[in-house]
Parts: sequence; structure tokens; C-alpha cells
Amino acid sequence: MSTNFLGVVSHAAALRRNEKECLPLRRCAAARENALRLKNRTLIHTLIYGLCGGILIVVLRLIEFRFLVVEHSIEIYGGLIAAMFAGLGIWLGLKLTRKKEVVVVKEVPVPATRAFTLNEERLKHLGITRRELEILELIAQGLSNREIADKLFVSENTVKTHSSRLFDKLSARRRTQAVQIGKEMGLIP
Repeated sequence: MSTNFLGVVSHAAALRRNEKECLPLRRCAAARENALRLKNRTLIHTLIYGLCGGILIVVLRLIEFRFLVVEHSIEIYGGLIAAMFAGLGIWLGLKLTRKKEVVVVKEVPVPATRAFTLNEERLKHLGITRRELEILELIAQGLSNREIADKLFVSENTVKTHSSRLFDKLSARRRTQAVQIGKEMGLIP
């Protein structure tokens, strides 16, 4: 075998190798492949054997369970019926002895600490008219636009217009928000 100055075997020298030198390497590779196949085959056979053994054990347990049920069927049925009646008794006992909730609604008058006074300064500052204030009071009472219109003897569109202007002046988006802002500012009680 010839090598160059770096110690690497040249291509020509590798081609000149004797067939006898390569033969043991081929046999070694083939032996590795056979060993790997044998290992895989053994693993598969072991898994199949274990699976069959497990299935056999389950079948034998089921057969044993069936014989147990046949021999002691009266006791098993009696136990099931007893459990069913025990559950029914517990449910009925809880249902019949449960205390019924009683809701007591009692209105308690709360004395006003002071009489409501309208915040005239805030009313003038916001530019809210007497009619808009009247509509805000009726909204606070929970009346709809139609009910407010009937009460004030105006059209429903007039109520909507006054409500819209009122919401703009109070910077409110909804009726409930307008009522809340009106109470905070001292415009309505």
C-alpha cells in the first residue's frame, strides 16, 4: 500500500487491495444485519407471547367470575336491591326533611336625614332645562319613553329629543348612567 506525504492511502492503492482482505468485512456486516433481524423477531415474538398470556388470564378470570355469579346469584341480587332501596331512602329522607326556604320581604322606612335640595348651580352650569330635568326625574322612576310622553302630554319623539340632549349634557350613554350621574350631581333625589 502506498501513501502520500500526508499519510493518506491513495486511491490506486485502495483499488489494489486483495479480495481476501474485503471478505471478512462483508461477512461482519452481514452478521450484524442478521443479529438485528433476530433481535427484532425475538422482541415481536415476546410481545405476542405476553399478549396471548394476558388474554388467557382475562378469559380465565371471566369464567371464574361467571361461576361465582351462578353460585351466589341470590345474594348478589339481594345486595343490588338493598343498595337501590338504601339510595332511594336517603334521597327521600333528604327531600322530605329539608327545611323550606322562606323569603320575607319587609319594607322598612328609612328616615331622610335631610330634605333634597336641587343643585341650581350645577343645573345652570350644564344648561339643563326644566323639561329635561322633569324627564330625568321620570326616567329615574323607571318610566319608558311612551309612559313619559303620556304623562307630560307630548309626543314620544319629543321625549326622545329631550332625552338625547340630556344624555349629551350629562355625558351619559344609557338611561341608567344618566340617572346615576344626575343623583351624584344633586339634580334628582
